[in-house]
Amino acid sequence: MPQVDAVVKMLDPTRRPAAISVKRRRPNPWFKRGTVYRRAVDVLRVATEPLTAREIAERVLAAAKVTNPNKDALADLAGSVLASLRNHKGKGIERTNEGAPARWKLAPA
Repeated sequence: MPQVDAVVKMLDPTRRPAAISVKRRRPNPWFKRGTVYRRAVDVLRVATEPLTAREIAERVLAAAKVTNPNKDALADLAGSVLASLRNHKGKGIERTNEGAPARWKLAPA
């Protein structure tokens, strides 16, 4: 990132580029890192129809006995579920529709 440092110094010579911190995502308050995908697959195993990422996130929370979740944290969890499903698309997970919102199901074995 030396190019970014050089541009920052050109625009403001008094500013130290090392002092700029990286914006980090909020940690998931319910699940450890790396467990969201496994829990999403568990939900898809018992689902009778394709589900959206938000529906999967709500069912994951219900299975974990989380009641009355924070709205922002639920949205973050749905985003994590969606990212996990996209990363595993074609590896046992498939998208069933075009357009939005995406609906997901397990691929036939």
